[in-house]
Amino acid sequence: MQNIRNFSIIAHIDHGKSTLADRMIQYCEQVTDRDFQDQLLDNMDIERERGITIKSQTICLPYTAKDGKEYILNLVDTPGHVDFSYEVSRALSSCEGALLLVDAAQGVEAQTLANLYIAMENDLDIIPVINKIDLPSADPEGVALQIEDDLGLDAELIQQCSAKTGVGVEAILEAVVKFIPPPTGDIKAPLQALIFDANYDPFRGTIISLKIVNGMIKAGDIIRFMSNNVEYRVDEVGLFRLKREPVKKLNAGDVGYILAGVKTVSDTRPGDTITLTDAPCKEALKGFKEIQQVVFSSIYPISTDEYEDLATALEKLQLNDAALTFQKDSSAALGFGFRCGFLGLLHLEVIQERLEREFDISLILTVPSVKYNFYLKNEAMIEVDNPAYFPDPMLIDRVEEPYIKATILIPEKYMGVLMTLCMERRGENTNYHYPMPGRIEFNCELPLAEVIYDFYDKLKSITQGYGSFDYELFDYRKSDLVKLDILVNGEIVDALSQLAHRDNARARGLRACERLKEEIPRQMFKIAIQAAIGGTIVARTNISALRKDVTAKCYGGDVSRKRKLLEKQKAGKKRMKTVGNVDIPQKAFLAVLKSEQ
Repeated sequence: MQNIRNFSIIAHIDHGKSTLADRMIQYCEQVTDRDFQDQLLDNMDIERERGITIKSQTICLPYTAKDGKEYILNLVDTPGHVDFSYEVSRALSSCEGALLLVDAAQGVEAQTLANLYIAMENDLDIIPVINKIDLPSADPEGVALQIEDDLGLDAELIQQCSAKTGVGVEAILEAVVKFIPPPTGDIKAPLQALIFDANYDPFRGTIISLKIVNGMIKAGDIIRFMSNNVEYRVDEVGLFRLKREPVKKLNAGDVGYILAGVKTVSDTRPGDTITLTDAPCKEALKGFKEIQQVVFSSIYPISTDEYEDLATALEKLQLNDAALTFQKDSSAALGFGFRCGFLGLLHLEVIQERLEREFDISLILTVPSVKYNFYLKNEAMIEVDNPAYFPDPMLIDRVEEPYIKATILIPEKYMGVLMTLCMERRGENTNYHYPMPGRIEFNCELPLAEVIYDFYDKLKSITQGYGSFDYELFDYRKSDLVKLDILVNGEIVDALSQLAHRDNARARGLRACERLKEEIPRQMFKIAIQAAIGGTIVARTNISALRKDVTAKCYGGDVSRKRKLLEKQKAGKKRMKTVGNVDIPQKAFLAVLKSEQ
């Protein structure tokens, strides 16, 4: 056990976590040059394409130190995006230490601080690493001062490296062996193992990633999950190399996986404790914090035949992604679907893309919304995240919406445009300070509903990519909320209804009407597309009718002949409008919802 080191790599987005993990795997000779590819631990196509990490991945590396001792290094590569910080908290629960990566050119950013705090909550030993020292704009000395002043970490521990070229990787591995403590635990005590992740394999069932805290586990053991008292027989235990590698047993301090033929998705709960049935431990281990969904959207299959496939796909995804929640939902326009909860818009996009790719299901998503608290006049309080459940306005006493505390780090010259952006998004209580010359840390309280659409994209645009953004849920505040309905030919399209602040409702309604006008094909009669708040129409556009030239056969003669034909056509169009239905094509839904994102 003295020769085991469990550590994780944490950092802001794009500071080089996966690249450093690649170099460590190469240095420990776990992959041949022929088999090597960038982002070795990112095994989803979507991760490689976007260059981001979505799921934490573990790998076990054998390492021979300079003093000749053999060590086992269990490395966990974590995501950097704020939407996936729950993955970071889960990964860190299996570690004793962490490498905190900081970009030598960008310096300390918002998510660097957030991840540092998560690591400190888990009582981890932290080694600061300055990466990308090969960049022309690198300033390792300045960043080292930042790490010491802003983060309060010991400057003597700082390691410098270039994950791209491999410079400094050996020094980092030596620092891991030297400064990160070995795991503590008693191999003779009853089994206590913490589940920190799970993946679904269609052939083997659930692959449970766990850290053995006390005791040992081997194939043939009868285990029990302490949260729901379900029992299973262990088929296989092993370590994570680049592929799963079975071993005879896992001892206290090891990080590995078990296969126990777990078929049901809901049995494996990250944060749960596994023990042996015949020699159980006294108490469960402390799990990690509960995940809170902040963005809600309904997902419908474009073809109603695929509803059952969608249900199965969501169940499988939920096992790989504990942050996804869903329940049944239905819509008059789109049929049956599911109301899902997500951690943020990137999380929503990733789930949508995975459903379409991995399960080959074509989807429509409704406008994302957040969870509002409605206080009624009879003093009841209801939570609403779906416009379909908007209460009768006559019964509402007040509405409260969630606010976040945003921390934004930007270069000084972008202060003006950032202030304007935050004011447009109803920002409150803004303040700022200078963590280092030329950089501003800007704090602001914003409504979550204003952030989930395109705030992050706008921030990146106005700061030319230099702005970094992190947030945490803060509290609920009073809001003037309305339900915006979209009407086509006088009928409400429930899938396009959305909850909006009264100040933004008209602009949002107008945008939806314009998009629909572009996408709905013209009919033989005029179609009105309207946005309404209650009984008040706040925006309108018209799709003009296709006009058949009924007077073509009249060449000359009295004008009354033409007029008679035109009047007949007009009466026909009027009758058609009363009985005619407008079929809204799927691409029209997609166009409106995309514009909102």
